[in-house]
Amino acid sequence: MKYIIVYLAKHKLDSVLLELGKFKSLPGISVFKSVEGFGRGRGGHDGSDAAGFNMLHRSKLEIICNDNEVDALVPHIEHSASTGMKGDGKIFVLPVEQAVRISTHERGETAV
Repeated sequence: MKYIIVYLAKHKLDSVLLELGKFKSLPGISVFKSVEGFGRGRGGHDGSDAAGFNMLHRSKLEIICNDNEVDALVPHIEHSASTGMKGDGKIFVLPVEQAVRISTHERGETAV
């Protein structure tokens, strides 16, 4: 299993979710409509917080999927989130060592 984390511009969230809706096998998505942070550019230095960083407002998606779905999902996310401009976001793909469905005690892929 894989864990896909997506940071994207807030105005692209709907287009990414519409694209992901085409994947009927997707077990679910967690959506965080508003997160703050900065990347390489550090968001600028206008003193907007205690550390002096201008935090950028983004959305975040979390997806757990089977290994064989990653190569199909990532390009669709990439395409639908892209504006072609700097700061479009990032996609991270990580391994999932274990999943547990609390209600049934299922483990592994069946828990997802």
